[in-house]
Amino acid sequence: MPPIVETVDHPPLHWRDEAATQAFAEDLAALPALRNAFIELHGDLGAGKTTFVRHLLRALGVQGRIKSPSYAVVEPYTVDTPLGELNIWHFDLYRFANPREFEEAGFRDLLASPGLKLVEWPEKAQGVLPAPDLALHITALADESRQVKAIAHTSRGQELLA
Repeated sequence: MPPIVETVDHPPLHWRDEAATQAFAEDLAALPALRNAFIELHGDLGAGKTTFVRHLLRALGVQGRIKSPSYAVVEPYTVDTPLGELNIWHFDLYRFANPREFEEAGFRDLLASPGLKLVEWPEKAQGVLPAPDLALHITALADESRQVKAIAHTSRGQELLA
């Protein structure tokens, strides 16, 4: 279990277009600390959560179609990296009516296993999810750019934002 650290807000990020989103995802993918990170993605419908995840997965080496897990709730991926095999789980909890559904689905074991965990709509499982390493709060602006508030909740999260 990562040491408990003070929550650290990073200065707001501005993704002026999809290329900026992709660049941030590629920078994040290059960091070894990402291998076992738990990242929450917050934002309204259309904010860009899934777009960010797609860019991150591509940067990590995922080939083929990257589906939104809206209906399946979770999409697993495995990629070979220079540091070895990496398991990735992309959760979309939008359809959950209450946090018990997360428990009943058996997802706690996936979160506890080695690998990268990306969770869209984490508020739908509030109270049953552990503290994330990193929370990204994405807001779509009128000019179609994105403002991103990045909050590190652990030392791993701080490392990802450094």
